[in-house]
Amino acid sequence: MAVAEAIKDWVVEHGLRGGDRLPGEAELMETFGRSKGTVREAMRILEAQGLVKTRTGPGGGSFVHEVSRVRAQALLGNYFYFRDLTLQDIYQMRRLLEPELAASLAGTLSAEQLAALEAVTEVYRHPATSSEEERIQHVESLRFHRLLAEYAGNELLGFMIGFMAQILTEMTVYRRLYDPPNIELWSKGRAFQLELIEALRAGDGPQARRIMADHMATAQALMEAQEAEVVKTFITD
Repeated sequence: MAVAEAIKDWVVEHGLRGGDRLPGEAELMETFGRSKGTVREAMRILEAQGLVKTRTGPGGGSFVHEVSRVRAQALLGNYFYFRDLTLQDIYQMRRLLEPELAASLAGTLSAEQLAALEAVTEVYRHPATSSEEERIQHVESLRFHRLLAEYAGNELLGFMIGFMAQILTEMTVYRRLYDPPNIELWSKGRAFQLELIEALRAGDGPQARRIMADHMATAQALMEAQEAEVVKTFITD
């Protein structure tokens, strides 16, 4: 593991970027003063972490590989898999971060980005008529927030908000928090999102912050009530 960390430091120090070729095995052995087996194990660790990509054949070798946002969020999700996150945990973070993201995006989005947000809301233009349709609408509603996260100028802020939207999506599905359909959650959530789009289009940061803060507070209350209903139904059954 120490050699893997040393190789990462070396990559940063030498300014290598995604797609750049790494030195060969013999050169790495000489550079770090380690055996062939140790260097190979370090490269396997880096490849498992998604930081190195190895190609065989002509022009092959080991190359620096940039970890995608999707992969990084999946790896972070594995960390929380056995930690029993609650809706309260997630919304505590969402209520802090998402209003700031909304305010920062006001007046910065292109016509195409605003249209993409509006297109997501069209998926749930009408209330669901079945549990399966409700599940799809929940997932799409959270995709609205993942899109906002992708538009963030602050990479760290966008990553964290996208990650929270992803784990909330997974939690909603595996805990069946979409069943039974919830008209109030649908109507208020979509209304907030449409209002937010208009504030973003108008470049009104304070208004965008307020709308998102109200959206998160309302969503938390309604989702917690939905969870309580699911638990009650489970116990009754």
